[in-house]
Amino acid sequence: MGRNNLRRRCREVVAGIELPVPFTAQELCERLAERRSRPLHLHALPVPTPPGLPSGMWLATEQADHILYDSQTSRLHQDHIILHEIGHMLCDHEAGNKVLHRELDLGLVDPDQVLRVLPRVHYDSHQEQEAEMIASLVLEGIGRLPAPSPFTGLLAGLERSIGFRRRSGR
Repeated sequence: MGRNNLRRRCREVVAGIELPVPFTAQELCERLAERRSRPLHLHALPVPTPPGLPSGMWLATEQADHILYDSQTSRLHQDHIILHEIGHMLCDHEAGNKVLHRELDLGLVDPDQVLRVLPRVHYDSHQEQEAEMIASLVLEGIGRLPAPSPFTGLLAGLERSIGFRRRSGR
C-alpha cells in the first residue's frame, strides 16, 4: 500500500472515532471501551523503557484490552504511544510476539490469557506504519501541542534573541 493509500485508509479510521473535547487519552479510551463493549485499561509503566524494549504495548485478553505506555516521557509522547496502540486496536492488527509479554513479566494479566501482544518498537511493518499514521492524524486533528511550561516565556525570549521565528499557522 502506497503512502497516499495508507494515509487515506487511516483518515477513514480516524473519522470513525468520536474524539473528546477537550482531548484526553483516558476519555478516548473510555469511549472506545464503550463502543467496543469491552474494558480498556491504561497502564503507565513506572520506569523508563530501556533501549530495545517497547515504549508501548497493546495486550488483548478475552475479557479486556490493556495499553501499556512509558510514563517517564512527555505527556505528548505518552499520548502518541497510547494513540499508536489504539491504532492497532482499531485496525484489528494481528498479534505480535506473545513471548515478549512473558519475558517482560509485567504482572498485569495472566500470560496464558493474552490473545494478542503488539509492542511499539519499530516501524518497518505495514501494521506499525498504519498505527503510527493513526496516532499522528489524531494528534494533528486535535491540534495537540505541549502545554505551556514555566519555561515558555524564557524559551520565547531566547528564540527572539537568536532571530528564530515560528511559521504562522503552527
